[in-house]
Amino acid sequence: MKDTTSVLITGASTGIGAVYADRFARRGHNLILVARDTTRMAALAERLREQYNVSIDILPADLSQPSEVENVAQRLRDDEDITVLVNNAGMGLSGSFTSQTAADIDRMIAVNLSAVVRLAHAVAPRLAAAGNGAIINIGSVVGLAPELGLTAYGATKAFVQFLSQGLSLELAPQGVYVQAVLPAVTRTEIWQRSGADITTMSGVMEASDLVDAALAGFDRREPLTIPPLHDERLWTEFDQARQAMLPNFQQAQPAPRYTRDTE
Repeated sequence: MKDTTSVLITGASTGIGAVYADRFARRGHNLILVARDTTRMAALAERLREQYNVSIDILPADLSQPSEVENVAQRLRDDEDITVLVNNAGMGLSGSFTSQTAADIDRMIAVNLSAVVRLAHAVAPRLAAAGNGAIINIGSVVGLAPELGLTAYGATKAFVQFLSQGLSLELAPQGVYVQAVLPAVTRTEIWQRSGADITTMSGVMEASDLVDAALAGFDRREPLTIPPLHDERLWTEFDQARQAMLPNFQQAQPAPRYTRDTE
């Protein structure tokens, strides 16, 4: 990819998205920043333009609103300079599944899931036709761990992981790299917005460390990057066990444990 190409980053006003903006600008890429907070994006853009001498556009959007998602999608379809999409925007909810409102769950699904699909779908055909480019989707280790209790949030992140892995298999032969990044607890405003107290949590990773690790995985072209997982062997064994099941799914008859004892 040329250094003068552009990177579109959602959720770019703070936290992980803002660090991605800094790191890609440092690499010489122009940026399109997408978020609701225009004031914060403008301040970030001014700093990055001065520091790295790159071009930065601001595209305000509330990704819970389909019409505003479509505005971003149209930019992805039309702007041939955009070679990297960072699907970072996300939201969480406080409380249990039964205490959360249906409206809040719908809004979270819109941001964490629907917008990710829409934006990836907008850019993927153009990248595939060009034979290059990348899509980075920010998931979460929660998508692997229902035991953590964040049921609806974890379900959206499990979807993002599956989508990313499926797109990787589909698009890699066409020259498009797809990376899923799975953070654990990271110091961002998502916790405050969801009503959680991050000061009570252990093992909190700084957003800068998370993004730097994710970009190391990006440079290695990993399909899935888990920055907090120190023992890579655990993921390798997990994925190998999953793949070992695949041939066993093609069965015309149920497993014996599900049939009645006829003796």
